[in-house]
Amino acid sequence: MPSTVEQLSPTRVKLTVEVPFADLKPHLDKAYRDIAQQVTIPGFRKGKVPSMVIDQRFGRGMVLQEAINAILPSAYEAAVVESKIIPLGEPEVDVTRLEDGDVVEFTAEVDVRPEFEVPSFSTLSATVDALPDTEAAVAERVELLRARFATTTEIERPAAEGDVVTIDLVGARDGEQLPDATAEGITYEIGSGGMLDGLDEAVTGLSAGESAEFASTLVGGDLEGEPADITVTVTKVSERELPEVDDEFAQLVSEFDTAEEMLADLAASVAAYNRSEQAAKGRDKVLEALVAATDLELPEHLLATEIDARKAQINEQLKNLRMNLADYLERAQDEASTPEEFWAEIESSTEKSLRAQLILDKVADDAEVAVDQADLSELLVRKAAQNNSSPEAEAQHMMEHNHIGAWMQEIRRNKALGLIVADATVTDTEGAVVDVTGRPSAVEDDAVEADEPAEA
Repeated sequence: MPSTVEQLSPTRVKLTVEVPFADLKPHLDKAYRDIAQQVTIPGFRKGKVPSMVIDQRFGRGMVLQEAINAILPSAYEAAVVESKIIPLGEPEVDVTRLEDGDVVEFTAEVDVRPEFEVPSFSTLSATVDALPDTEAAVAERVELLRARFATTTEIERPAAEGDVVTIDLVGARDGEQLPDATAEGITYEIGSGGMLDGLDEAVTGLSAGESAEFASTLVGGDLEGEPADITVTVTKVSERELPEVDDEFAQLVSEFDTAEEMLADLAASVAAYNRSEQAAKGRDKVLEALVAATDLELPEHLLATEIDARKAQINEQLKNLRMNLADYLERAQDEASTPEEFWAEIESSTEKSLRAQLILDKVADDAEVAVDQADLSELLVRKAAQNNSSPEAEAQHMMEHNHIGAWMQEIRRNKALGLIVADATVTDTEGAVVDVTGRPSAVEDDAVEADEPAEA
């Protein structure tokens, strides 16, 4: 199939492809057979309707269109291979000439990866924070474990910070009780926050059977954000007792026999996590440095499509959360203070992410990076650990949602990033060299995911 390529811009081309009628004929014959199987015409058995009769009843044009639609994908792919372009996104196809019995011609306009040079990886450098104090992080984890296995004992004294109280809440406005702002038997730890503003102050000092009133703003439900007068009644006060960090505690919360062994394991785990986080930040900064140093013109149509898709995804998440963007920004305390600033950040981060993807794809192509079954199996194991599932469940999800292409691309880009950071220089704020050559993190969406509303 002869084809030509016209460079419309550095990032867009138009392919013109001629399909000889001899190549179209098998698809034309199949179209006739398919239509013959689907229609019922008096005097003819199903599937035995002659082509001439189909032309008379339905028109030759309809059959030609079926055949052309069938051959277009393979003809387009052949033209892409012949022209040696790297298409980005779906083409805009238009049949420009149709001479029955002779030739079909169509054009396909598509964004392509532009030609660009990638700087030498050895020129890239980045600085990351030094490793944080392990001892403080271990202490924090131990306190969380103690809190999880704490015991409570009912007491007869006024409630104080740290106590666990059982309370009833009644909301009212202008003296009229609000049914949707009433709850009974709620367990609450004084000082933990996360409920009504003013609740801690109201219950502190109350004994079982005593009540207090305070003004607050309702959270959750149809009245969320509405002001109300709240009456809180304490029905039980319990003292919270944290377990001692001893061998018995270690045996309760871990597989270790002694507290010393448990603490040593926690310290090793924290240190490994901190090193992993430091390396991940180093890889991200190296990639940012490479993007900043690479002169690359993005396809405008592709960028606009990516931005629209990202905005649609975020809007869908907000819809599922039953929130508007302004409410989300206020609640999340996002760096963006207005919806306009938020969307501007999304557009900027999406552009950076797209640049990174194109650069990594070029690095992978230049280095002839391959992806094999072992790579895919490793990814499935990693995703299973992240999602608390199993590799088999992740594999089934991949097949059901047709993710295999995207996940293989993710692996390939991560391998490319590994090649880049291996030659780059990363140091911490104290001047120590940081090893960032471990397994790269996913680079598909990391540039924007922090800006997105979290699913409830």
